[in-house]
Amino acid sequence: MDIAPIFVPLAATGLVLIMIGAVIFHARRKENQAILISVVLLALAAVVAWGRFGPYAF
Repeated sequence: MDIAPIFVPLAATGLVLIMIGAVIFHARRKENQAILISVVLLALAAVVAWGRFGPYAF
């Protein structure tokens, strides 16, 4: 069921951008616990994006 498999890495890249914004937002408000959660989600999305766009994509 390879229905447009390009959407997975694009969605992960979009989530990376959103999470970068979330880290900046929480850093400005000095919400340390929320920064940690945002960084973890950012790292997970970055791994997915790298894995799908990377050398062994699809």
